[in-house]
Amino acid sequence: MEFTLRPLLVAAGVIGATFAVGWAADLVLRRIASRHPAAPLWQRLRRCRVPLQVASCTGLLLSSYRTAGVGQDHHVGIDRALTLLLIASVGWLSLRIAGAVVDSGYARYASASHDPARVRRVRTQVALIQRVVTAVVMAVTGAVMLMQFQAVQTLGTSVLASAGVIAAVAGIAAQSTLGNLFAGLQIAFGDMVRLGDTVVVEGEWGTVEEITLTYLVVRTWDERRITMPVSYFTSRPFQNWSRGGAQMTGTVFLHVDHATPVPLLREQLHRILKECDAWDGRSWSLVVTDTTPSTIQVRALATARNADDIWTVRCAVREGLIGWLRDEHPYALPRINHTPAPGREP
Repeated sequence: MEFTLRPLLVAAGVIGATFAVGWAADLVLRRIASRHPAAPLWQRLRRCRVPLQVASCTGLLLSSYRTAGVGQDHHVGIDRALTLLLIASVGWLSLRIAGAVVDSGYARYASASHDPARVRRVRTQVALIQRVVTAVVMAVTGAVMLMQFQAVQTLGTSVLASAGVIAAVAGIAAQSTLGNLFAGLQIAFGDMVRLGDTVVVEGEWGTVEEITLTYLVVRTWDERRITMPVSYFTSRPFQNWSRGGAQMTGTVFLHVDHATPVPLLREQLHRILKECDAWDGRSWSLVVTDTTPSTIQVRALATARNADDIWTVRCAVREGLIGWLRDEHPYALPRINHTPAPGREP
């Protein structure tokens, strides 16, 4: 009877203690969060309840299963399995805590900052920091788990003896990967390109959707995804339309006849812009920029809040001016003359 009752009592005690630890931690964090509503850290730390309970349960089982008289002939295997589970749960808990700290810091900065460019910069840095922390924690956790096996410990000793040769070979083999890794860190902290920036690369216009330590994803206007190594942005020129602010100036060029009433065309441009919601009202103009024997070149200029709006403004201006000329002054549209010049015989 004792051999049956003791394991049940130990198991019930471990389960009860596990739930008590999780409940107490959640209660403390909930009260702190209610007293400090402006600090998002405490609310995000509540997501650590599950890995905390797993780690607590594993630790309690590791320290008490022998008291229950379970697995007397298999202590080595049980110890190793519970130790591996404990290491994995601690790594999981560390990732949750690190993620909560980083996310709360970014949330507070984003709510306090009124500069969208700075917010995108911090967002990019936070995303890369999280990836670095995740990689480091997973690597350390995996290494500690492997070191629990005697064969791996022996192998690790021999590997450390020849670490110089292995490091040299690995450095040569992973030269491209390491180059992209350092390029990713340079992009994150050098403020070259950020998440949400509008860029033009290889003749393609799009928005930076994802930045990792090795590659960058650009979402084009037609919803295609272009994946590029981050080293591209540190070694080649590219256009970043969002750097220095999202506001943009767009131009529309028209080729019209010399007889075009430019002052009336200028007034029509202003009317079109006032009816266009994408125009931000900062600036506009219409001037003659060039002339040829058959036409003149007219440049219409307008401003907008961002790259998407400037595209809308340019299309509206182009369509509105051409439609107005067609309806009101059709002679102003360019044409090819087939009649001889005055004073000359055909």
